[in-house]
Amino acid sequence: MQPNYFELRLKASLIVMENEKQTLVDELKALMEQVELSGSDKVLEIKEQVEELKSRFFRMYHEEQAALKQAAEEAAAAAGEAFEEFQPVMDELENTFQSLLNEYKTKRAAVSKQLEEQMAQNLLRKQNIIAQMKEMAEAETADVMDNIKKVRELQAEWKSIGAVPPSKTQEVWKQFQQYQEQFYDLVKINIELRDLDFKKNLELKTLLCEAAEKLKENKNVVEASRALQQLHDEWAEIGPVARELREDLWNRFKEASSVINKKHQAYFDELHAKETDNLAQKQAIIDELKAIDLTAVKTNKQWDNISAKVQELQDKWRTIGFAPKKQNQSIYEEYRSVCDSIFKAKTAYFRELRDTFSTNLAKKRELIERAQTLKDSDAWKETSEALIELQKEWKTIGPVARKYSDELWKQFTETCDAFFNKKREVAKESKGERLRAKGERAIQSGDRNRLVRMYENLTQEIKTAENNILFFTGKSKSANKLVDDMQKKIDALKAQLQELEDKINAIDAEEA
Repeated sequence: MQPNYFELRLKASLIVMENEKQTLVDELKALMEQVELSGSDKVLEIKEQVEELKSRFFRMYHEEQAALKQAAEEAAAAAGEAFEEFQPVMDELENTFQSLLNEYKTKRAAVSKQLEEQMAQNLLRKQNIIAQMKEMAEAETADVMDNIKKVRELQAEWKSIGAVPPSKTQEVWKQFQQYQEQFYDLVKINIELRDLDFKKNLELKTLLCEAAEKLKENKNVVEASRALQQLHDEWAEIGPVARELREDLWNRFKEASSVINKKHQAYFDELHAKETDNLAQKQAIIDELKAIDLTAVKTNKQWDNISAKVQELQDKWRTIGFAPKKQNQSIYEEYRSVCDSIFKAKTAYFRELRDTFSTNLAKKRELIERAQTLKDSDAWKETSEALIELQKEWKTIGPVARKYSDELWKQFTETCDAFFNKKREVAKESKGERLRAKGERAIQSGDRNRLVRMYENLTQEIKTAENNILFFTGKSKSANKLVDDMQKKIDALKAQLQELEDKINAIDAEEA
């Protein structure tokens, strides 16, 4: 019996979903690799990206299960059987994605715990400072000079302490300010010293008022608002002024702040008015991307043209501001989905290029094995020539994946160096010759290793540039100029590569 239309459509839909889920798994893997390379700071940075991948993946998973359930119901109905309860089944992709997600959650929890522990320590330190301030502010008698010095030390320590838990920020700041002001108001210090401190604070806060008033001249409203917030932070850290001046000085600062805040609000009101127009522009870009016929693409040149077109539309997208909040995420997801479908098609077309990395990896591992079989030989001349040939052959092999590059290079150079170091030791004939062979070996070995590392890095850079140039061809002037510039760069790099090869060969010839 021929499969009905629904079965064909279901199979096609499941294949598409499976491919899309694989892409999401690969993207999550790439993010986790970034975490491994960059450390804990990257964990919180990629939070939104992970949440987006999670939402897209499980939305697709539920759609897939719904389609399977409907197929099961229709099959039961067609067979005249009662439909039993449908049990969703997790396949390998779901298991892999969930495992990666659990790994990320574990890392994020560890980072969050570390931040929470640090904020808790900061809170304890600030509470300790508050306790000391309270003790001095409520003391019936006090050593004036010692307490003034101690307060200033505590103020400096307070500023050096980082953030505390958000729920405690306002509370501890108010307590600190309370006892700071209480100290200056109530402690029995001599009037001249107290007035001198008040005068210093008055000068600092007056400068802050003038700075806040000058911010109205700044045409960049967002920048002015941020600067104002910084001024408020500085104000909070400065001690009190004379009681009779406090209210007037604060009102002056508050009025200057009000001018900036009103401009800031007006700026965002105008920004929201533009969001509807931004939505229309973004929808037009999506429509243009959807109009690209990928089924007709058969050649590299056609992909070059499409890539240039997509790049142009993406550049245009990035120049457009936010859409209204309710539609901003959905319009972005639609845009991302259309772009992803184009990129997946392009990735499949160029996947063969990545196979080269696997081939190069196998070749380099084979050279390492050959070198290891030679390193313990005492046939100095023949083995030297053989290893030099292996080194030359190594240079002809293209790059491998970055995660293997340093390890392979280290294994290869250490293997070769082991033989040449042993050869030099055997060649020593006298004390003077041994000493001389030891200034020269250190210099030549160091120079050669440095030159070979430079050669390897330069080879990698050339391969990367030659690979990238495939993605930036087109008929536009900007594309042609980019290709010309990249080709000039490649030619210059190759000239440097030849110079390095000549120097390495010269050192090898002297050692032989």
